[in-house]
Amino acid sequence: MKTDGYMEDAQGRLVPLDQIKEIDMARHELVMELVEQFQTMREQMRALKARIMDDVESFVQMSAELYGANIGGKKGNVTLVTFDGRYKLVRQISEFTTFDERLQAAEGLIRQCIKEWSEGSNSKIQALVNDAFDVDKQGRINTGRILGLRRLKIDDERWKNAMEAISDSLQTIGSKTYVRLYERRDDGSYKPLPLDIAAI
Repeated sequence: MKTDGYMEDAQGRLVPLDQIKEIDMARHELVMELVEQFQTMREQMRALKARIMDDVESFVQMSAELYGANIGGKKGNVTLVTFDGRYKLVRQISEFTTFDERLQAAEGLIRQCIKEWSEGSNSKIQALVNDAFDVDKQGRINTGRILGLRRLKIDDERWKNAMEAISDSLQTIGSKTYVRLYERRDDGSYKPLPLDIAAI
């Protein structure tokens, strides 16, 4: 940042402009010019994404109205394909979920079952449960592993109560909408057309 014959360096010190090497100034100006272009493109991409989302939602609503349906709001994933099948646009909504305190009740019930069953040959189930309730380095629990326990068909009232507690404890805390465009290859598969600058 320039100010009255000085320029601020990375440590926040004001350095006189006549003490700054030409190469350092040239580097600074190049990067700042590119930063401005990046920021302009970023705003254009943000506007493009908003327009795409609005257009897709309007089309979905229009299509639903043909059948007298009112779906209201963004509901799940949508794939739109051109008539010739060359391009397809995919809108995907990913939800972020977490568990509330009822998960601890579920874990307690499950561990009671495991303790009682440990007399028998359920070591595989015990390993599965231990793995499901294990946390990563950030202290986060793996949602998929916890929900995977519900697929086990175990005829025990405590286990059933635990599965109900897991279901009840699951909370949606947010969602993120993605839009992706694909082009069909000669072999019939689709390749993404990325807007990620590194992938172009």
